[in-house]
Amino acid sequence: MRDIIPDIDRWLMGKKDVALATVVQTWGSAPRGVGAKMAITPDGMFAGSVSGGCVEGAVVETGVEVLETGQPQLLHFGVADDRAWEVGLACGGTIEVFVQPLDRALYDYLRSALIAERTLVVVTCVRGPVDLIGHQFLLFDDGKMVVESGDEWELEAAEEARGVLVAGASCRLTISSRGVEGATEGESKTDDAIEVFLELIQPPPTLIAVGGVHIAMKLTQIAGLLGYRTVIVDPRRAFASKVRFPNVDRLIQEWPEKAFAEVGLTSTTAVSTLTHDPKVDDPALKIALQSPVFYVGALGSRKTQELRRQRLLAGGLSEADLNRLHGPIGLDIGARTPAEIALAVMAQIVAVRSGTSSF
Repeated sequence: MRDIIPDIDRWLMGKKDVALATVVQTWGSAPRGVGAKMAITPDGMFAGSVSGGCVEGAVVETGVEVLETGQPQLLHFGVADDRAWEVGLACGGTIEVFVQPLDRALYDYLRSALIAERTLVVVTCVRGPVDLIGHQFLLFDDGKMVVESGDEWELEAAEEARGVLVAGASCRLTISSRGVEGATEGESKTDDAIEVFLELIQPPPTLIAVGGVHIAMKLTQIAGLLGYRTVIVDPRRAFASKVRFPNVDRLIQEWPEKAFAEVGLTSTTAVSTLTHDPKVDDPALKIALQSPVFYVGALGSRKTQELRRQRLLAGGLSEADLNRLHGPIGLDIGARTPAEIALAVMAQIVAVRSGTSSF
């Protein structure tokens, strides 16, 4: 959503209506994940992507139609569908895309929340009674709800949205008089069923690299391409300089204790220590391993890691804390150069964040 805000703002300023297309569910090897978005104008201009190019043309056509009729549509694309073959979705994936007119009032709230980096859930009715399809409301992590009417289905959906905030993942559910069931492909629906898409919106992930070394230069470049906010922490001013890191989001020339307090460590933060200097790395690891960050990695050989582990245990960390540490850092891809090591580290960070295997 963040990527298409400038285009949406420009179109709205030009008095154009906008349709919003969102991937609400996937099966198999779908090209884009749940929550991927496109914005579409009446003249067929679009921004964003819901399939990496496979079904964009068909979704744009639907977006134009939705803006003409004012009626949202739920689209299904799969390899068994003739239309899917026509538009190019022949890779074994199936996706459902919900297309609706952009609600300007809700968009203003959402835009402000994104800029303020708030965590929230966008609740959208994607199937049910005609007068409810496309109805949306927001639930923030502080419990505030926006643009709700107080209907019974909203109260039930809001309770599920609170679960999404805890679980940390978007989902689609069917709400009926019998309660909530997970929606699956081909599931039969009762007449009173209401399907909702619960989209978790979080601040962009942050990568903190402790140590302004050469690997950090490459690592922050890769992280930036993947949408991470990048932070360099190093008390050595010659290392943490704008000349060496012209494109990082923040350069903090302080010791980790002070720097981490400034940045804040959250569940969307990854920390990598790269200096090889215990005076810098150890304090950073001690803080990070006892924080809610989703990834902590440390550069160094297995021997270095064992010595580090002993120091941290003696310094008060538990075995459980140290079991969170990825060291030697990065996936084993035979990396040798700084760029290759940075690639291995970033690949591991992505794998851990996505919950892939046990890296």
